[in-house]
Amino acid sequence: MDVAAIQRLISDDMQAVNELIRTRLRSDVVLVNQISHYIINSGGKRLRPMLHLLCARALNYTGQHHITLATVIEFIHTSTLLHDDVVDASDMRRGKETANNIWGNEASVLVGDFLYSRSFQMMVGVRDMRVMDILANATNVIAEGEVLQLLNCHEPDITEDDYLQVIRSKTAKLFEAAAQLSAVIGNHSEEYETAVSHFGMHLGTAFQIVDDALDYGSSSEDIGKNIGDDLVEGKPTLPLIYALRLGTPEQQKILRDAIINGGKEYIDDVIAAIRATPAIDLAMEAAQKEAELAVNALKPIPDSEYKQALLALAHFSVHRTY
Repeated sequence: MDVAAIQRLISDDMQAVNELIRTRLRSDVVLVNQISHYIINSGGKRLRPMLHLLCARALNYTGQHHITLATVIEFIHTSTLLHDDVVDASDMRRGKETANNIWGNEASVLVGDFLYSRSFQMMVGVRDMRVMDILANATNVIAEGEVLQLLNCHEPDITEDDYLQVIRSKTAKLFEAAAQLSAVIGNHSEEYETAVSHFGMHLGTAFQIVDDALDYGSSSEDIGKNIGDDLVEGKPTLPLIYALRLGTPEQQKILRDAIINGGKEYIDDVIAAIRATPAIDLAMEAAQKEAELAVNALKPIPDSEYKQALLALAHFSVHRTY
């Protein structure tokens, strides 16, 4: 099952989510409408809401809260993108100019805040304290992950464990929450809730590792952002960590200097150094292990076309080029 088949399987649900997104983005403030519509409609994969919808259907959910929560999850994710692009001084995302590059940092941060607050307005409507608890905790962990990543910038001695702590907080936590909520709204057993939660966590971890590998092993056209953006910001992601461990002394010096100083002038030398080692292959192997853990986590869930779609999503997370 490919991504197109997965999308067809939940097309009615996704159409309902997209309608709700359009409805709940409305504001009396014109600039809020402009920026929020720009980034929401900028070609994202909608992977997190897709994950929530698939898990809900795999657990035979028949209500309507999954539409609301899929929208909430997309709003939370989008707000973090707006904030991230300001922090990272990014000028390209998904192959388009970032909102901060068009409207400025102040507007992007404030519209990100609007999306955060709108998501909390919507989750209150579900009237379930566990839903509120999971999402409030997730947004707090995501924020902590962003701060941890900021602290790790320009630090060449970051370990693989340090790196995993960051991505499990800033990326995988929302995947985990998206999956977990599907069991909560269906009042399922702890076994099922744990199964989908672990699936989401490992899927999100795999997805981010692949993103970081693509930053050095793909092209700007494929990934929709500038190659080496992480390096410019001094972020020691997994390919850099592996290359620092495996490279020659000369390569290690190039990589350490690049992480410490950041900047675009190091990109060509760093990419050459990384590609001269098995760093990218090792990062992809780490992502594959996470995807396998995700697949194994779903064993308690009864088989269905929705479960098969989730397994296909795990496969896609590590066999993509964008």
